[in-house]
Amino acid sequence: MRYSRIPDEPIRRLPIYLRGLLLASEQGQKNISSNNLADFVGVYPWQIRKDFSYFGDFGTRGVGYNVGKLAKEIKKILKLNISQKAALVGVGNLGMAILAFPGFGIYGLDIAAAFDVNPKKIGRKINNLTIENFSKLGTIKKRKIKLAVMAIPRKAAQETADVLVKAGVRGILNFSPCYLVVPKKVKVITIDIAMDMARLPYYMPAS
Repeated sequence: MRYSRIPDEPIRRLPIYLRGLLLASEQGQKNISSNNLADFVGVYPWQIRKDFSYFGDFGTRGVGYNVGKLAKEIKKILKLNISQKAALVGVGNLGMAILAFPGFGIYGLDIAAAFDVNPKKIGRKINNLTIENFSKLGTIKKRKIKLAVMAIPRKAAQETADVLVKAGVRGILNFSPCYLVVPKKVKVITIDIAMDMARLPYYMPAS
């Protein structure tokens, strides 16, 4: 099912709710109320109910949500009910950390290929993944990889994005501090750690 005209914010919060449900499941909970789920994820109960209302009626009055069933529904909405493979472009310090990060598996995401331009890194094995030459990036189409993570310098970001789009990628997680121009059918999420940190002092009380 395709969901149209739904704001980005509810979509952004769905993985947060999924993480809370998985934690609740680990603790042996079979059912959970919006109030209890709010305690897990730090979101107001009314916001949870409103977000879920975009996608259907998942709860039972007086009982709450079935943890396993709701987790399954969210995975289906996010298309995480099947394994999603991603390619990593750039295996520098940040790229190495991404490859070592275990959290992707929680959501059924798999870094299935890694690419770099540095001859000293090409051919190295990291977590059973062999780093490939950037020139082979176009091969991901044959491997049915439609997600990509870019951890490369800003000056190479747009050119790399163009190659990824040509190779059939439909979603890019971009760690390069720049705006990428891509077709409308391609979704880009940019994470700029420095920019996000630059917002923090505004919220700090004056000393």
